[in-house]
Amino acid sequence: MELIVDLHIHSHYSRATSPQCTFEGLYRWGKLKGIAIIGTGDFTHPAWFAEMRDKLEPAEGGLFKLKDQLATAIDQELPETVRHNTIRFIPTVEISTIYSKLGKVRKLHQIIAAPDFETVSAINARLERIGNLKSDGRPILGLDSKELLRLTLEANPDAFFLPAHIWTPWFGMFGSKSGFDSIAEAYDELAPHIRAIETGLSSDPAMNWRVKDLDGLAVVSHSDAHSPQKLGREATVVNAQLSYADIIGAYRTNDQRMVGTIEFFPQEGKYHYDGHRACRIRFTPKETKAHGGICPACRKPLVVGVDYRVDEMADYPLGHQPNPPKRVEYIIPLPEIVAELNQVKSVGSVKVIQEVDRLYRQLGDEFTILRKLSVEQIRAAGFELLALAIDRMRRRDVAIEPGYDGVYGTIKVFKSPDERQRTMNQLSLL
Repeated sequence: MELIVDLHIHSHYSRATSPQCTFEGLYRWGKLKGIAIIGTGDFTHPAWFAEMRDKLEPAEGGLFKLKDQLATAIDQELPETVRHNTIRFIPTVEISTIYSKLGKVRKLHQIIAAPDFETVSAINARLERIGNLKSDGRPILGLDSKELLRLTLEANPDAFFLPAHIWTPWFGMFGSKSGFDSIAEAYDELAPHIRAIETGLSSDPAMNWRVKDLDGLAVVSHSDAHSPQKLGREATVVNAQLSYADIIGAYRTNDQRMVGTIEFFPQEGKYHYDGHRACRIRFTPKETKAHGGICPACRKPLVVGVDYRVDEMADYPLGHQPNPPKRVEYIIPLPEIVAELNQVKSVGSVKVIQEVDRLYRQLGDEFTILRKLSVEQIRAAGFELLALAIDRMRRRDVAIEPGYDGVYGTIKVFKSPDERQRTMNQLSLL
């Protein structure tokens, strides 16, 4: 069965996260989004692990589900169109490691998935001897990432280790500021155990496929959600049974079970282009090279983004694909589309929230609307402008302003307010 998977999320014990990042919140928004498999996030945090054991119970093949009494109460409040959606959890955590290697300070993020609570306990017991697990849901450890991988495998060979958002300048395995130039350089003799990488919001599979070092690896995507409303802004699609072994097997082998990914337009990511936020300088890689990597305003080195770094490491030309190719679908989150169509700046406005809720109740969950319903079905339900917007999104006919140096980019359906108004006028005439 086709399952949408989002393993990279955070609990309310992580810094800068929503208080709604509870299991109830993840369950509710997972159903509204249409995500079947959700990572727990933060399993190293003692209080969150206690909540996991209190609120989750074993389900199929190493997966976990919200306890029935909690799930039933939430289901009664959800639209009937999404109540049938399956939600299962896999224990996961993102860990930040800061250490020195080959004469350079490294700051890497990585995700660990575990098949059971016993493995979580074993990993936590080892990490407690290294750093403080109580201070943050995403702990920061003074530990070589290779040793973290070794520790994970020692706890349970079935646990899965995944380098996170590998191109992010400061915290990615290939990042321009503190990353490496190859997997072998980062993980030495343990490099063969790296079987998948996470794209991050600022890159997409096509960019990663250009790098020979990633040949054969699964290229996966997740949301890195700090609030449950952000679940699924990126996700991975697998054709697998409801079991830890089959889902993680797809990640580990990159076989036919790995269908592909659901992507942000990578230009929307915070580190796609190069630049200086303080100086309001945003450069393409070509412009950065023309300026010698120096900001023309402050004369300091520019923050080199993902597009530049990928091109720097690329072995294959643009357009190179693996054989067989994997599916890549680009989306604009539904609240962002609704906000634009209603000319509202905030996706958290009452008007946007009410309209998105109406869409859930009439059309189904977010991924059904964005990916599955035909444009004709959306139009026939009375959402003419939304149908047009989703058609443009699917054809990638959108207006793009790339992100840089920690500033999110923008993806718009209409290139200008005037174009939106002309379209509205034409629809009125029709």
